[in-house]
Amino acid sequence: MAGLLLQQAITYAQSADNDLYQQTSEVNNIMVQYEADAGNLRRFYFVETSPEHITRMNALIKSYQQRLEALDYSHLNVGAQVDYTLFRRRLISAAEDLKEGSEENEQVKKWFPFADKIYQVEQSRRRGTKPDALALAAQLSSIAKEIVGLKARLEKDSSFTQQVARRGAATAKGLRQALNSVYLFYNGYDPLFSWWIPAPYQQVDSLLKNYGATFAVKEKSSAKMPDDGSGIAGHPIGRAALIRGLQEEMIPYSPEELLAIANKEFAFCDAEMEKATREMGLGTDWKAAMEKIKNTYVAPADQPEAMMKLYNESVDFLKQKDLITLPPLAEETWRMIMMTPERQLVNPFFTGGEEFSVSYPVSSMSHDDKMMSMRGNNPHFSRATVHHELLAGHALQEFMQNRYKAYRHFETPFWIEGWALYWERLLWDQGFAKSPEDRIGMLFWRKHRCARIIFSINYHLGKWTPQQCIDFLVDRVGHERANAEGEVRRSFVGGYSPLYQIAYMIGGLQFEALKKELVDSGKMTYKQYHDAVLRENMMPIEMLRAILLNKPVPKDFNSGWRFYKL
Repeated sequence: MAGLLLQQAITYAQSADNDLYQQTSEVNNIMVQYEADAGNLRRFYFVETSPEHITRMNALIKSYQQRLEALDYSHLNVGAQVDYTLFRRRLISAAEDLKEGSEENEQVKKWFPFADKIYQVEQSRRRGTKPDALALAAQLSSIAKEIVGLKARLEKDSSFTQQVARRGAATAKGLRQALNSVYLFYNGYDPLFSWWIPAPYQQVDSLLKNYGATFAVKEKSSAKMPDDGSGIAGHPIGRAALIRGLQEEMIPYSPEELLAIANKEFAFCDAEMEKATREMGLGTDWKAAMEKIKNTYVAPADQPEAMMKLYNESVDFLKQKDLITLPPLAEETWRMIMMTPERQLVNPFFTGGEEFSVSYPVSSMSHDDKMMSMRGNNPHFSRATVHHELLAGHALQEFMQNRYKAYRHFETPFWIEGWALYWERLLWDQGFAKSPEDRIGMLFWRKHRCARIIFSINYHLGKWTPQQCIDFLVDRVGHERANAEGEVRRSFVGGYSPLYQIAYMIGGLQFEALKKELVDSGKMTYKQYHDAVLRENMMPIEMLRAILLNKPVPKDFNSGWRFYKL
């Protein structure tokens, strides 16, 4: 028995799950230390707009760039080369952000001539230096007078760019944080501080709050595209910024080429929608077919059970086709909640991950809003997205991210959303849609992903207003108007990056192109391919391609993978 146990232990120790490179690389050793060091510095120099914070973080980045450069790149395996390339890119990006912040500090410096005095008081506090309370009270009183005068000038100044106004608001907030840390440290513990400081501190804090709010008003008024009546006043970033973002995400296509891809995919959806509409006996009237399908919604209390039915069907389908490994614990531990009414304003459809959030009306909604929510979340529409949000989509992504190469914090929506969208396309190809109604439901979401590219690029190029984006979703995709408004609001003022909505379809097409290279060629089975993707964790998909194809990454790498033929 002892010999058998020993043999089992040896076999286990030699298994793939215990391979060093399943969980780490030579670069990870440096990355772990960088994250820890950066965390220490961010906590200590916590006012991120301060020159001190910028200077110290710059020094840290330079030291880690030197450490990275000292590695023998030629002796790294492909996975470590990918880590090297992506970590170097992160350091460069962080340095560029700091440089931009420093330049913006210079631009707002004249509006904060008192800033160094506040920073100095906070610096002394860190090691418990006893303040001269009387002198500090006089200093705060003087600063209060300065802010009053500066605010009057600020209100008359119309020369602000959006970025500089945003920096001004952030600087005012940072100075409040610095003063607050001083006040909380000494007040009640130092008798003289407690006698002299509370009144002038509260005055300066209140004035800084209002000062920052004035900058925030400047930021809104400097937006390139004001509210067009939709109630959505976002900030188009322009073509140059779109191109920079695409380069950072390793997408070697221009905005115009992405529009061409989206329109080509949209044309496929239109043709398939017409076929399914004819099968329903409605000729070419796809909107009539859409209307019929929307009215298949379930009663409010029945939506969770309807979603569970679709979930079970999708998981059974994945297992029947042997498409991917589904760990039992991943199936067991995802959770379900009901989405709040507030969140439904910016996210009218359910979301997923380990926590599956069901979007459906609540009693406090108006009748029209209830009907639009129910119609927009009917079972045929949801057929395309339950597996997107759960298994093998976001829930499985999160599960595996915590278990394989968890150090890879190379976050990108092209991997996050691209993977989930890829499963919508793959299950379509595998015949998951059982009826023309199911096909139209799945095509609705496929058209929606194309539309996201079209409306978001046109918006950021300054060609479309938010209202035009809403109308496009209603007229060409078939959205309920309230849901279209929520979608556009989510895209432009919901805290998402400008490229996030583009990432669904484009990331899905990248995974599909990689599938053709590995699975369609016979090099891997579907299960081997899908399992391998999740074991590498999150990164730009061109880098994932290098790992799975074992293609060495040049040290001077530049993105060049043209994964879609126009």
